[in-house]
Amino acid sequence: MSKESSILSKPSIVFILACTCCALWGSAFPCVKIGYTIFSIDTQHTPSIILFAGMRFFLAGILALVIGSLAAKTFLLPKSRRTWNHIAKLSMLQTILQYFLFYIGLANTTGVKASIIGSANAFVALLVAVLLFHQEPMTSRKLLGCILGFAGVVLVNLNQGGLDGGFHLTGEGFIFLSTVSYAFSSVFLKQYSAEDHPVLLSAWQFMLGGLVMMLVGIITGGHMHPSGAPSFIMLFYLGCISAIAYSLWGILLKYNPVSRVTVFSFMTPVFGVLLSALLLHENTQALGWNCIVALVMVCIGIYIVNSASAQKKNNSVY
Repeated sequence: MSKESSILSKPSIVFILACTCCALWGSAFPCVKIGYTIFSIDTQHTPSIILFAGMRFFLAGILALVIGSLAAKTFLLPKSRRTWNHIAKLSMLQTILQYFLFYIGLANTTGVKASIIGSANAFVALLVAVLLFHQEPMTSRKLLGCILGFAGVVLVNLNQGGLDGGFHLTGEGFIFLSTVSYAFSSVFLKQYSAEDHPVLLSAWQFMLGGLVMMLVGIITGGHMHPSGAPSFIMLFYLGCISAIAYSLWGILLKYNPVSRVTVFSFMTPVFGVLLSALLLHENTQALGWNCIVALVMVCIGIYIVNSASAQKKNNSVY
């Protein structure tokens, strides 16, 4: 085991870096909604939403490329058809499809609800890794954690009036489907990182995906009206979220099992709910009993999955 892989597999390092990623992702829920306001984007006009997302991710790709190249002390340039093929697949799943669904879904639901539904990505990624790609075994503890987590996701969509919970395909439905796209991209990123630098993959797939989304947004009539410096500061911050978080996440996936990394996603809805309550004044929903119970169930579910992975690792030592 190399020194780099040894350090990046330490539980304390995984915890710090994974929580940093989740804090950044959690802040994206309210910041994207604020971005709609300060860019005067009509949330019912899909082309403008796609254009906004495309600008964010193209910028994220440039930032990731600069940061990664400086860290590696060499320009991170794809040099083979295989690498470009990997980038194209990741771009479709991790940027174009995931964020097309995410941005439209977020425009049609609250930041609090979206952040909790988004927490399903940890469980969906685990199921994809276990059942479809056989990257790790399924255990009863992991299954119990998945059931609890999904129960929490369902609970947040309930209200006192019954089971309908105000669920809309283009709102909460699209947010959930975006987590499915994310799950597949996480598994592919781990697989491809064995052959290519994870930051190189993240940077170029962001640029390719962002460019495609910008072109689609422009061609279909998308438009934005920035309101001065705050608009560009927000866009830069949103770009940094993706550049930093996905690059760190890719590095962690390279040196750790999918379940060990993705289980830390429980921190994303925690940060998302708190920051949505703070920045979007969604205090009533954030402090509602079903939201609090859902968060607790999600956290317990992922803790069980995490402890199952840790137990398996300890048993393998003997």
